[in-house]
Amino acid sequence: MMAIWRVEVASSTDINELFKNFKPKHKFFIGIDSDGCVFESMGIKQRECFCPWMIACFGLQPVAEAARQCKEFADLFSRTRGANRHKTIVRILTELLPNHPMVLERGFQVPQFKYYCEWVNNPQSILSDVGLKNAIKEARNDEARMELSIVLKWSTIVNRAVGDIVRDVPPFPYVHQSLEKMSHAADIVVVSATPGETLEREWQQQDIAKYVRVIAGQEMGSKQQQIHLATTGKYASDHILMIGDAPGDMLAARSNNALFYPINPGHEITSWKRFFEEASDRFIECHYASQYESSLITEFNACLPEYPPWLCKMI
Repeated sequence: MMAIWRVEVASSTDINELFKNFKPKHKFFIGIDSDGCVFESMGIKQRECFCPWMIACFGLQPVAEAARQCKEFADLFSRTRGANRHKTIVRILTELLPNHPMVLERGFQVPQFKYYCEWVNNPQSILSDVGLKNAIKEARNDEARMELSIVLKWSTIVNRAVGDIVRDVPPFPYVHQSLEKMSHAADIVVVSATPGETLEREWQQQDIAKYVRVIAGQEMGSKQQQIHLATTGKYASDHILMIGDAPGDMLAARSNNALFYPINPGHEITSWKRFFEEASDRFIECHYASQYESSLITEFNACLPEYPPWLCKMI
């Protein structure tokens, strides 16, 4: 029976308590990302929802084209693909956009958002709308409160835009078959940085929520935390697999001594076909680790460069 858990106040105590109730039904565990991994939704979300409102709310209209290029690179075609929305915005504001040729040519001063950057870079921060609201309440001055309120406005509008625009996006081919197949052998949990409400809607609409035990969104902590709390003391490490399309998914797996199966950006259908026909059996038969996994990760890393073309020329 699937459980969809929402967290009103996303404290570490709440998350720990919730995952205590997760009991294995199988010997194997599969964590699976959603956006860009299961659904072909990352492109439309970034281009039609996140990016236009980033330009509007963060005051980037004078360098809108550069901002679009930075957002697309950071969220779709680089090592930060799939990262938390706030971490990506900080990367854009502090690293990518200030060094973009269009910005340099125009002498545009990228807004600093000092207090927002401090909040994002604080490892104790919960990078969600709930965390933002709490940070606004605890802000030490009016400037910090105003800055964080702008960000909350952006995040809230983006969530609404995603709900209005991103509809009826189907899973990639072979996802449905893979989930049905593996649900008989493994406990499947959605491990995502997307808001839980969005995840619930998308998985229910496409009739694939029935294959998973838990749908965990950004309110449930980081992907690393989600895997740790769901698996520690419950499964052998070579019985835990994370399926994802971003380096953060691989990091979340590795930090928990788990295995990783990559869905290669630009080659998603091929990746899912291989999982359904080959990799899933290797995992259940405990023949997945070592050389086989290593060859897949080499392919995956080649898909996502660390730096954009304009920064490569400067390094």
